[in-house]
Amino acid sequence: MAETKQHDDKPAEPAVDKRAERRTARLVRHIQAFTAAHGGSADGHIAYLGQAGARISLVGADGQWGDLVADSVAQAEEAVRQSGITVHEEFDGEMAARVHTGPYEWSRMAGIQIGGPSNT
Repeated sequence: MAETKQHDDKPAEPAVDKRAERRTARLVRHIQAFTAAHGGSADGHIAYLGQAGARISLVGADGQWGDLVADSVAQAEEAVRQSGITVHEEFDGEMAARVHTGPYEWSRMAGIQIGGPSNT
């Protein structure tokens, strides 16, 4: 008896992770909102965080800064690509010099050492 094989006419579709797509879309909306609120443009940097994912650091045209965490470097790269911001390979001195910090940031960065609020 001859063996028979069944052939499907359509190729298998790649698995699509809808949750990851929604998370990426949410990151894009946050990046675009940050950009709109801080001078209409922003620069970014992606840093690998290990199992936690990847950090997207943002610096607005007005010097305000913020960050977001993506599930992976690939997701962070896709989010910044879709948002259209400029991404830098390094968070170098030029980018850091544009960051404006206020009293809150200073008290949180070195509060214990220079008399700011305690962490207890």
